[in-house]
Amino acid sequence: MDRSFDELVAEAAEVSVDGWDFSWLDGRASEQRPSWGYQRAMGDRMAAARTALDIQTGGGEVLAGVPRLAERTFATESWEPNLAKARDLLEPRGVRVLLDADEPPLPFADNTFDLVVSRHPVTTWWTDIARVLAPGGTYFSQQVGPASVFELVEYFLGPQPESVRSGRNPDDAKAAAEAAGLVVRELRLESLRTEFRDIGAVIYFLRKVIWMVPGFTVTGYLPALRRLHERIQEQGPFLAHTTRFLIEAAKPIR
Repeated sequence: MDRSFDELVAEAAEVSVDGWDFSWLDGRASEQRPSWGYQRAMGDRMAAARTALDIQTGGGEVLAGVPRLAERTFATESWEPNLAKARDLLEPRGVRVLLDADEPPLPFADNTFDLVVSRHPVTTWWTDIARVLAPGGTYFSQQVGPASVFELVEYFLGPQPESVRSGRNPDDAKAAAEAAGLVVRELRLESLRTEFRDIGAVIYFLRKVIWMVPGFTVTGYLPALRRLHERIQEQGPFLAHTTRFLIEAAKPIR
């Protein structure tokens, strides 16, 4: 890309980061996808469910891509700009989208859902998920794994302590699910190649995924951004590794 540092920065600093659609990065960044195909697998389960809930739906993009929804489908989201996007996408398909603070309790009665799903939740409230699942119901989720994209995180923040690098461990998720009374049926972890091909892609990513470099602003990190731009220009794409894990847990029939 022959555009200048200032042009790339100005564009990426102004583009909207609402919702959970990353198509702005097409051609500018790439992320290898997990082998299990979360949206397809989630859609298979959704088609077989009568009642379903998507927690932290973002802009509703993942749920909207499912061919067949459950007979009664609900979604929750905490950030109001995302909420508006989710309603635009999902309500025409009969999904009821609710504003929710993403912390217990979920605004639903006990034993309500055959299926609860969530893609990349910030926090998984296992006890509350177990509460709203009907006996025999399933929680199916793709989550961010340990030290995900930490090559980029540590470029800006420096080396992180092992306690931070080892967070979001799938074994911890399994233990928490079991402590909530669920039976873990599947647990898989993959490390996936991720490339950032220009500094605009880095800025967009950090503006959108705000927990990667907390408090990130273009102004605050301008010298580091310039150095990274020069590195990409000289050496090619910045390489990082995304980690993802898949977990499926069921509520026993008593």
